[in-house]
Amino acid sequence: MAKPDNKLSSLKKNVAPYEEIDTKASIGQLFNTLVPLILLWYAAYLSLSVSYWLTIPIAVIASGFVVRTFIIFHDCCHGSFFKSRKANQILGTITGVLTLCPYEQWKNTHAIHHATSSNLDKRGIGDMWVLTVEEYGAASFWQRLYYRVYRNPIVMFGLGPIAIFLISYRFNRKGARRKEKISNYITNISIVALYALLCWAIGWQAFLLVQAPIFMVSGMLGIWLFYVQHQFEETYYEHDEEWSYINAAVEGSSYYKLPKVLQWITGNIGFHHVHHLSPKVPNYNLEKAHEAAPPLQKATTITLKTSLKSIRFRLWDEEKKVFVTFKEARQSLRKPQESALTKAEKKLASPRPRVQGE
Repeated sequence: MAKPDNKLSSLKKNVAPYEEIDTKASIGQLFNTLVPLILLWYAAYLSLSVSYWLTIPIAVIASGFVVRTFIIFHDCCHGSFFKSRKANQILGTITGVLTLCPYEQWKNTHAIHHATSSNLDKRGIGDMWVLTVEEYGAASFWQRLYYRVYRNPIVMFGLGPIAIFLISYRFNRKGARRKEKISNYITNISIVALYALLCWAIGWQAFLLVQAPIFMVSGMLGIWLFYVQHQFEETYYEHDEEWSYINAAVEGSSYYKLPKVLQWITGNIGFHHVHHLSPKVPNYNLEKAHEAAPPLQKATTITLKTSLKSIRFRLWDEEKKVFVTFKEARQSLRKPQESALTKAEKKLASPRPRVQGE
């Protein structure tokens, strides 16, 4: 495994002071996140008697607080929300029910994501499916088709929330240990109980009219954030022998510079390079850590406008070290063939050597 740049290595020491957990700040986040979420959900329900056109914008705002709730869940999984491991587990399980994420399963797969992010030889767990141009070129027709469907924005962001949060997370992973399985069972039973209670209290039709848009919008936002913070043009991917954790964190994760309101709603997760460098930094300290280390401020910065370009990226070009579109990949795959054909044509066109005796 490659050694990281010394300057990058020193960054982890600079960020270490911001790993300190402020229990008061954590509790404050619980109140300014969960209370508004509950009130907005109830307001969306009450608005049904007025107009569904009023319900939708309230549901969209509520979905933002679901994303913020997920950030709390995310911190609990890293053990960076409370000092107590048990407190993180309990709160993580509760917020996992609200966000439809099983605590132990997500914690374990996400830890793998952090340990292998941008490692071309260790893809497949806790990350998005990425093929290199060469792998795509060697794939069968059906594999290419499946990959193209998977990477289609309509499928990824439209069907993705249903496939991941509603279906995939309801099942145990292959090889999951007893603790992870029990956590998953508790989450599933709790979700069913909560939804059944709400359906009984307000009726299943009203429940669906409120919960469906909140679920879909928050799910799309969650997938988008995860996607855009690693899938930018000049990101970082290396094979295991050249891969570095520090380089992957700083160069393979972006700084998603959002308007202050959206930065607050998304729990500062836009400072993703800081988070990958040191997952123990609580979400409320990410910006402080970013400001305290000037080299971190040189991380790839994307904005709402420039982040939209990432939708076009499909494959990683190992030769050029950039993400490319399917069209660009086809051109790259065609060049070796054209080069080989040109050589063959030149050989045929060259004068035939005389054979002795002719």
